[in-house]
Amino acid sequence: MRISVPSSAFVAAIVGFGGTLALILSAADGLGASPAEKTSLAAALCLAIAVETIILSAWTRMPVVTAYSTPGAALIAASQGFTMSDGVGAFVIVALLLIATGLFRPLTQLIARIPVSVSSGMLAGILIGFALNAARAAPVDPVLILPLVLLFFAIRLFNPALSVLAVLLGGGLAALFLGRIGTIPPLSLSTAAYVWPSFSWSATFGLAIPLYLVTMASQNLSGLAVLRAAGYAPPPGLLIGTTGFFSLLTAPFGALTTNLAAISAAICTGPDAHPDPAERWKTGPFYAMAYTLFALFGASLIAVFAALPPSLIVLVAGLALLAPFANALTIALKDEHQRMAAVAALAVTASGVTAGGIGAPFWGLLAGLGVIALEKLKKR
Repeated sequence: MRISVPSSAFVAAIVGFGGTLALILSAADGLGASPAEKTSLAAALCLAIAVETIILSAWTRMPVVTAYSTPGAALIAASQGFTMSDGVGAFVIVALLLIATGLFRPLTQLIARIPVSVSSGMLAGILIGFALNAARAAPVDPVLILPLVLLFFAIRLFNPALSVLAVLLGGGLAALFLGRIGTIPPLSLSTAAYVWPSFSWSATFGLAIPLYLVTMASQNLSGLAVLRAAGYAPPPGLLIGTTGFFSLLTAPFGALTTNLAAISAAICTGPDAHPDPAERWKTGPFYAMAYTLFALFGASLIAVFAALPPSLIVLVAGLALLAPFANALTIALKDEHQRMAAVAALAVTASGVTAGGIGAPFWGLLAGLGVIALEKLKKR
């Protein structure tokens, strides 16, 4: 055991959760969650991540760590017209799809056949709104926001993984100094709130299907790629199916779908965690320990965020999604033969248009696939 093992695990957990908690709260707000439901959502989500990570890392003897889908949270936050019950119903459907994906390999292959340019265009269309909102926060509160933007890009030059966390901590201290912090309640334990799921075609196609596709394309496939790049041979079915199973258990308590981590996994799978690849799996239990603490005291963490200025929350969420947005945009436009399809998917998704009660991400994906189908038809 080296000190680098727990330190890498705790840094990965803090960066993964602390830097993106604002997105979780934005997703909860998008579904109209009550304060009790927000607490339950965060606690159940963290508990699922802790249990999945310790089981999978110990079972496979690989540094398998899980997380929630940052783009998925952004998708939920950007959706309109859905209730918390609709969201829970969508989470149940996504969990079942992930379990099916783990059990039946053809489903994984089917998702992999969706052109990456189109799925990335859809993802970029989801994320662009958060980037724009972050820019719009500057004139609202320039004294607080502009120095934090400079801090973000300065720290990214040396440590991109810590840049968002630095903005969150620095912004909190700056807001406290400027007298912008509301009342912070005393430390308290999290509580659970059961939410009865509701199912509808609009929530299935407007929320569940896009969330499943985003989770698979931007998280699970990326998480598998990170493990393979580190020299491991992860079993896709076992890993994806397990995250789906625990997502199904925690969905009734408002928890978003969990999945394989990518950015957090990169911190735990590299030589900085341990020079011996066979020993890096030990980061999993420490990572799980950190998320167990987050689960226990999620109510207090959410209360702290509620006391922060809204403009700071918007900025943190937007900055946290800049790198995923840039990556999605780069991949979407890389193939010149599918560039128009990717742009169509981006434009339709970013428009926020709804039809038949189904949200923009589904129609964006359909638009991109439609453009590719027309081009293939012309070639024939």
